Amino acid sequence: MNNNEIYIAIAVMALANFITRVFPFLFFTKKEQPSYIKFISNNFPAMIMIILIFYTLAKIDFATAPYGIKELIAIAITALLHIKLNNYLVSIFVGTISYMALVQYVG
Repeated sequence: MNNNEIYIAIAVMALANFITRVFPFLFFTKKEQPSYIKFISNNFPAMIMIILIFYTLAKIDFATAPYGIKELIAIAITALLHIKLNNYLVSIFVGTISYMALVQYVG
């Protein structure tokens, strides 16, 4: 696979991702949106945070050392940031970076 094919594949994937996210909102005005569209648009950031928590805790064995301490620290950092700043973007971004740093660099 050469570089042009990789760039084309990335562009197609980005376009497909964008279309699936925008598609429901193109056909409905704010007044006539179905209730599930309103629910998703209001709760999407919280859903992402829950998915990230499940991803973080999915393969943790709490019975053996280090007992998931690094993961729980990253979750606590994310929760405290969100409580203090009430900003989903900052909470998700810093929490993800905290998790990756703890898993990669802390013994």
